[in-house]
Amino acid sequence: MKKRIIPIFVPHRGCPHDCIFCNQKKITGVSTDITSEDVKNIVDEYLTTIDKDASVEIAFFGGSFTAIDIDIQRSLLSVAKEYVDKGLVNDIRMSTRPDCIDEDILSMLKEYKVSIIELGVQSLDEDVLRDSIRGHHAEEVFKSAKLIKDYGIQLGLQMMVGLPSDAEKKCIETARKFIGMEPDCVRIYPTLVVKETGLENLLNERKYSPFTLEESVQIVKKLLALFYVNNINVIRVGLQATDDIQLGKAILDGPYHPAFRELVESEMIKDYLESIVIRNKVKSNILVKTNKKNVSKIIGNKKSNSNYMKNELNIILKTKEENIDINTLEIVLDDKIEIKTNMNHIYESLYKIYNL
Repeated sequence: MKKRIIPIFVPHRGCPHDCIFCNQKKITGVSTDITSEDVKNIVDEYLTTIDKDASVEIAFFGGSFTAIDIDIQRSLLSVAKEYVDKGLVNDIRMSTRPDCIDEDILSMLKEYKVSIIELGVQSLDEDVLRDSIRGHHAEEVFKSAKLIKDYGIQLGLQMMVGLPSDAEKKCIETARKFIGMEPDCVRIYPTLVVKETGLENLLNERKYSPFTLEESVQIVKKLLALFYVNNINVIRVGLQATDDIQLGKAILDGPYHPAFRELVESEMIKDYLESIVIRNKVKSNILVKTNKKNVSKIIGNKKSNSNYMKNELNIILKTKEENIDINTLEIVLDDKIEIKTNMNHIYESLYKIYNL
């Protein structure tokens, strides 16, 4: 069943802290408050374009929803619940802070049929939390995550890579702790310096340097390998591009790329293919037969993987579109050795290659 999301942005409303990286108006492209009437109009408009056999989800994004005045929460949720009751919408999702969850809040959310809660965790390293001015400790995350699951609500966790005091080891440790909480889904965001934030001030004072694009790719590929091997669904990698979310506009610096996830997954495929080439002592070429949707990732951004194979390994990388499952790769080495593999096996191999 196709999944269709109706996004409702609640920009920074109710959030008790100004985290050092945050400017929700720039990130969401929305700066005005939302009303129950707005919610109804947005949902009605989206429903006219959604196939009737799709699974539909109303998602409240942008601010810390459960920190909003309780009457406003009820007003917005009552509209969403009407569509669930009518069978027009399947799920209600929201994002919030870990320190804005308790049993009273969860009881109310269950009353309005909220089915998915995403916690903006960002990091579970205490130094990173402190230097990012998060306003809470890691312990609040574990408590909130457990409560959400105890109430039978699906749990989503969001992490950021490259915050002040961050490092690869800390990112990997946060991912391991995420896995321990058994979330239903995860989002990964490289830290970008957005206008009108504390990070902009630190950047100008030369007290903060964001991770480069290459550094971020090298870290996130390991996070994806960890999550994939542990059957954690990673539903987003990188900020979604908007009119504001582009370098030179709202984004001042940092590892921004409009297809960041594809960069990372392409790098993972390159690493796997390189391991095969070396292990099998390939001499001249490697042909990858694949679903057409995988071709660009195999070749790499601006043919980066093809160029790497040629320049570093003296191997010609070729692809051939086949009518096969998107998770299957059929690999031919030097026109004679054939290997049939799938993405699960690739992730398990990368887990070992990355020494995770």
